[in-house]
Amino acid sequence: MNYKHTQTGYLMIIVTLAVFALFAWIHMTARAETPSVDSGTNLLITAIILIILLILFSFWSLQVSINEDFLRIKFGYSIYGKKFLLREILSAKAVKNHWYYGWGIRVWFWPKMWIYNISGLDAVEIRLKNGEIYRIGTDEPQVLEQALLQKIK
Repeated sequence: MNYKHTQTGYLMIIVTLAVFALFAWIHMTARAETPSVDSGTNLLITAIILIILLILFSFWSLQVSINEDFLRIKFGYSIYGKKFLLREILSAKAVKNHWYYGWGIRVWFWPKMWIYNISGLDAVEIRLKNGEIYRIGTDEPQVLEQALLQKIK
């Protein structure tokens, strides 16, 4: 059974768009009220707006897929992705992340693990044969856990 699921980070989208709107408003009002605003300030605000848009397009969703050989994850429009060989996965189990683990791509030092999460607290923790631990956020942890367990038997 192959698996493919995309989770949308609605709160991430809303917050990013709100920050975008704030900086766009700052940019427009600064130019309207003081046309002589130096080009360095305009360039800085424009760069910030572009970075915000890059973040939005990079992290609006998290897609997890499993085929015959790999577990793959990718954020947004595939700007960042990672794949794991199924034969290297030792175990998989549904878990709840602590609220302070956050969203996005994180490294956590105690316990040492990588976290890939777009929304919510549910995740599937995979342990690799080399001892590395990864948590992949999902809104259907039991389904992802079962799909992984079937593939790594």
